[in-house]
Amino acid sequence: MGLFIILSLTGFLLMIYYKPDTAKAYFSIKDLMYVIPSGRFVRNLHRWSAHLMLIACFLHMARVFYTSAYKRGREFNWNIGIVLFLLTLGLSFTGYLLPWDQLAYWACTIGVNIAASPTQLTDALGITGVVDIGGLMKHLLLGSDQIGNEALVRFYVLHCVLLPLMLVVFMGIHIWRIRKSRGLSHPDRIEPEWQSGLPENKMVPTIPHVFAKEFSVFMFVLAISVALAFFFDAPLRELANPLVPENPAKAPWYFLGVQELVSYSAFTGGIAIPFATLLGLSMIPYFDKENEGFGKWFGNRKGVWITVSSAVYAMICCISILTLTIGFDWPGLWLGGIRQSVIHFINPGTLLVLMFVVWSFFVLHRYQSTRMGAIAFFTCFFIAVVVLTYFAWGHRGPNWDFYWWPLSW
Repeated sequence: MGLFIILSLTGFLLMIYYKPDTAKAYFSIKDLMYVIPSGRFVRNLHRWSAHLMLIACFLHMARVFYTSAYKRGREFNWNIGIVLFLLTLGLSFTGYLLPWDQLAYWACTIGVNIAASPTQLTDALGITGVVDIGGLMKHLLLGSDQIGNEALVRFYVLHCVLLPLMLVVFMGIHIWRIRKSRGLSHPDRIEPEWQSGLPENKMVPTIPHVFAKEFSVFMFVLAISVALAFFFDAPLRELANPLVPENPAKAPWYFLGVQELVSYSAFTGGIAIPFATLLGLSMIPYFDKENEGFGKWFGNRKGVWITVSSAVYAMICCISILTLTIGFDWPGLWLGGIRQSVIHFINPGTLLVLMFVVWSFFVLHRYQSTRMGAIAFFTCFFIAVVVLTYFAWGHRGPNWDFYWWPLSW
């Protein structure tokens, strides 16, 4: 909430000077950076707050999951939280194009091509002439066949009007549902030493208790955002040039894990796996009906052990898959003569998902607990996102080749 307030205020100030036109957008950003007093600071603050909001959403989802805060009438609110996370991703992605520099143009080109990847599947099935879902999604985003003025205006409207309004609505529903569920999740019995002099197991007023803590956290986050904005500038490359592609052309950092999967199969990595993951996350509250461990981190010692072992297992799986793709050029070399429709189903991404599913079912049957199976699945998903994002950021260079470090490019 605090980061959204910062983003709204700084975004309003940026809107005063920004011009959503391909002939003027880049130069209006340059004016903000070099001419308008405090324009550089406001832009930096907006940029870093957006990154922090994405990280906060991801960590908040992890906290809610590991404390079983999606149970006892909170199942619907868990899915509202997933919607909020997707809206936050959408806000960051649509804002990425607005500077209209090389970095923004080619990063958004990758994102749009990922959205259009269902065309690969319809081409393999020979039905693109009848049903072209990928082409439809691309035209909805761009308003044409390529990124241009129509796309910039659409992204501007989405970023400044539609998505913020949707975020406010769903945020209101989210907070309302928390209030209806009698506040944040907590154990059935709170230890006396945690009460800090408050009545044992009693509700306390929001003001001043919660308000004081929330305000303290807000000031702490604001201080971090201001420090980052003061010392680190938001990047601004050369003016966007559709004839000179970036190499490597990388998506925004929060989509780098998806881009790594897309390098194996565009449709599977960009659409199928993310959709299946979101579906699995949304269904967790309806399969996990166990009451034990509500409001407690990991539930019990068994949950801690499952989390640690699943994290180690996921890291081993990710490293093994990446070794196959780099050391043995899979699927490029191995599947050179195989139909594209087969590669959609047999590639490093699908193998990784299969390994995670097998592990989750193993844990479920080993401990006869849907909660432990859910912990195994979520932990594997969490670690895979971190590992694939880091790998694509730090070790993928020109032509998406492997490098030990960016300095060796």
